[in-house]
Amino acid sequence: MSRAQISALVCGVGGFGALVAATTSNEWKVTTRASSVITATWVYQGLWMNCAGNALGSFHCRPHFTIFKVEGYIQACRGLMIAAVSLGFFGSIFALFGMKCTKVGGSDKTKAKIACLAGIVFILSGLCSMTGCSLYANKITTEFFDPLFMEQKYELGAALFIGWAGASLCIIGGVIFCFSISDNNKTPRMGYTYNGPTSVMSSRTKYPGGEGDFKTASPSKQFDKNAYV
Repeated sequence: MSRAQISALVCGVGGFGALVAATTSNEWKVTTRASSVITATWVYQGLWMNCAGNALGSFHCRPHFTIFKVEGYIQACRGLMIAAVSLGFFGSIFALFGMKCTKVGGSDKTKAKIACLAGIVFILSGLCSMTGCSLYANKITTEFFDPLFMEQKYELGAALFIGWAGASLCIIGGVIFCFSISDNNKTPRMGYTYNGPTSVMSSRTKYPGGEGDFKTASPSKQFDKNAYV
């Protein structure tokens, strides 16, 4: 198993885990510290729930009750993150089948194709997550720097940075998987031929006196009956 495939698998699976954490997190945007110092209240909003907490430790969350009242950019980010998680899951499965250390997947040539497919899926997963997080962050920054926007302003939450990190890992792992197909082509499997058992005659000593005849080595000294007298 090559080190490139190990690195790609670690990046891909790690990125997939980060995408799951970012999708389920409720900290996509948080209230600005300037307003929270006065009210001692923090508001967190995610793709699925809105949460509020105060300095006394009270924390309460409520989900978005209906999908039709959710803003369009949130629905778009939901779809992109769900697609990213789904692609990351299938990419992890394909990556396991494409590893050289596994016994499933067929020959080395077939494994190389599966590994390349896993790389493409990981890259698509990273692009979906990168697009979703960037779209959400663009909405937050646009409202924050808009002087005419008089409602509550928010800052970037931790889930956005986790999503960007996971997307980067998926893209890096996918690129390594795509390039690993060239390593499989450069290192073909070596074959060994069986020459059969060694002949008994080959172990006998050949004397120059005979033409092509093989004679067994005679003892250096002959013993007869007089040797024992």
